[in-house]
Amino acid sequence: MKAIDRDRRLLRTFTQLADTLVDDYDVVELMQELVDTCRAELDVSAAGLLLADAAGDLELVASTSEAGGIVEALLLGSQGPATTSYRTGSTVAVWDFDTLEPAWDAFRRSAVASGFTGIVSIPLRLRDKTIGSLTLLSDGHRTLDDDDLVVARALADIATIGILHERALRETEALSGQLEHALNSRVVIEQAKGVVSFTQGVAIDEAFTLIRNYARSHGERLSDVARRIVDRRLSLD
Repeated sequence: MKAIDRDRRLLRTFTQLADTLVDDYDVVELMQELVDTCRAELDVSAAGLLLADAAGDLELVASTSEAGGIVEALLLGSQGPATTSYRTGSTVAVWDFDTLEPAWDAFRRSAVASGFTGIVSIPLRLRDKTIGSLTLLSDGHRTLDDDDLVVARALADIATIGILHERALRETEALSGQLEHALNSRVVIEQAKGVVSFTQGVAIDEAFTLIRNYARSHGERLSDVARRIVDRRLSLD
């Protein structure tokens, strides 16, 4: 019964995500929904979505948590497993950090310090175009089996399709602009978190939750709400 229930939830999730892929969808909110779904349905400790910038370096654009240790592990992962996944176009799974090559020592130390024991990085790839990586962190209470990886691959594909909108597939300039928008939006959201954290006297993690809840309850884009907060045109008092 659990498997059937999970399949039903995933079908609803895929349908909802597909419905968001219209001309005016918010790519930042789409990516946030995807990483949240990964954490809930795959029972992982954390999930992050990283996109490549113009120089080919991976930048974190969506995460299931804004806690420092998790963000650090995801960012350092972008210099190790996630980068390998992005550059090779193949899934990278590591369940024993002692097997990591020396070049990834910084990631291993950060991940272990935060209680993580495993990582899976799945490339965001459509045909011969790879634009980033979906990265999952585990604390050791379970590893992902083949069925889990199929689900993760499907979610990564949705993320890729959502970012590489069909208009962007036809126009290189449009693709570059959309990726740049996602990265710039992340910067604005980071700034807004700092403003809300300071003005409300709450932790960064809670500040992000307040911003996102406001955007959802008012039917606004997450990036637009963040911009108004940074510009001091909106207060969440």
